[in-house]
Amino acid sequence: MTPSDRDILEILANEGGHRELVLTPRLIAENSDWARDTIREHVVLLRDHNLIEYQDEAAGIYRLSDHGRAYLAGDLDVSELEDEGV
Repeated sequence: MTPSDRDILEILANEGGHRELVLTPRLIAENSDWARDTIREHVVLLRDHNLIEYQDEAAGIYRLSDHGRAYLAGDLDVSELEDEGV
């Protein structure tokens, strides 16, 4: 888990907001200090590890997954995902 991975999860979680966000990689980049290419690369990795999922695959819109919520809550360690063979 890198700082950019954590930032992506936190942006989608929208802590302190009314509800979680659903965003494209471009909008995630616009709301972070990371370049769009970095976000695109890490979104793929986070999706591969089931920490985020598509809200709308055709539009490239992502949302936080149950695994992502559990990770942010401290209920899931990244090593558990690696143990699952993801």
